[in-house]
Amino acid sequence: MMFLQYAIWGAWLPFLWSFLAGHRGMEGADIGNMFAAGAIGAIIGPFVAGQVADRYFATEKFLAISHLVGAVLIWQLATIESSSGFLVFSLVYGLVYAPTLSLTNSLAFHHLPDRDRDFGKVRLWGTFGWIAVGLMMGQWLALSHTPSGAGVTPEAVLAAQAAGKADAFRLSALLGVVMGAYCLTLPSTPPSKGEQKNATLEALGSIRVQPLITLFLLAVPVSCIHQFYFVHAEPFLGAKQLDAPRWMSTLFGAGGGGLMTVGQMSEVLVLGAIPLVAKRFSRKTLLAAGLVAYALRMLLFAQVDAIPLPTMATLMIGIALHGFCFGCFIFVAFMVVDEECKPDVRASAQSLFNLVIIGVGVIVGSKVAASVAGWATDDGGVNYTKLFSAPMWASLVCLAFLLLFYPGRSRTQSVAQ
Repeated sequence: MMFLQYAIWGAWLPFLWSFLAGHRGMEGADIGNMFAAGAIGAIIGPFVAGQVADRYFATEKFLAISHLVGAVLIWQLATIESSSGFLVFSLVYGLVYAPTLSLTNSLAFHHLPDRDRDFGKVRLWGTFGWIAVGLMMGQWLALSHTPSGAGVTPEAVLAAQAAGKADAFRLSALLGVVMGAYCLTLPSTPPSKGEQKNATLEALGSIRVQPLITLFLLAVPVSCIHQFYFVHAEPFLGAKQLDAPRWMSTLFGAGGGGLMTVGQMSEVLVLGAIPLVAKRFSRKTLLAAGLVAYALRMLLFAQVDAIPLPTMATLMIGIALHGFCFGCFIFVAFMVVDEECKPDVRASAQSLFNLVIIGVGVIVGSKVAASVAGWATDDGGVNYTKLFSAPMWASLVCLAFLLLFYPGRSRTQSVAQ
């Protein structure tokens, strides 16, 4: 389930900016709207998917229907040329796909006997899925969409690869069909019967106290920083990769997306270690480690030409920090949300956290990333030192907020003692 859930997403997300800018010729503001449109589903999701799964409809059946409909929608994105048409289909697809992210987490939590011990081992298969499709697309671009020859310019190579990234949407659609069928084989997860009719309202009551209130306040800015990476890293790395040793293209393919899977490989190691450290370190410590990783990654990208290391080595270290960013902050945050809420509202609470992580945060982050790109662009192109310095400083501000306001001990930890 997790492998397919994240392979569907990972097949196209890293390539969206360069596809729309390099092939469709869209401006940065328009591309920011495309990213934002896909995230609106995470805002609507808590009031539909969480309520349905918690109260009325089996989670696995809801997932099956959502993925089959999503497969039909995302197939269209490969061929839609107008910005208005792409925007509409992105919006509808986001409404269908985004709620499934929190519901797969909720389904897993429902059936795993020990959250700290088992969820990391299950969730890391989502990372395997992201790695698999990233490498697949990288190799496909290198083999089928990378012209070679004495007269071929770097600009021509990047343009051909941008056009080939339409296949990312087709791959995602095929995976969606497989996922829709597979969801019908998942363990039965019937709706719970809580005392209140509206599970979302009950979940809202749970997040108004610590530590969830601090976590939810941090979720939007951290999601902006996270989105900044997925908007700008692939074209940045794709251009740098043109001057990289040949073995890197052989291993990771072309286009930058394959190279980004180094971050997911690191994520596998981090998620695999979470069960070992979750009982030894506080949630606050793990969350802080994630924010430090965010800041350091952006520093390495911003100062790649000034750091006394080979360029690609510096970039590989920065990419690898993604595992710590995701594993120590976002993954642990979902664990905190689940353990701080009552069983009959957990699906709604997960969906609410999705609202701020891949809903509000992605919408705001996409618009901010597009605006910062305009601010950092001059006659010579994008100034990546300016571009990546903005999220670096934002990460440090979030770290200070966490250290000041997140309690050292959660409600569940206090009750346990």
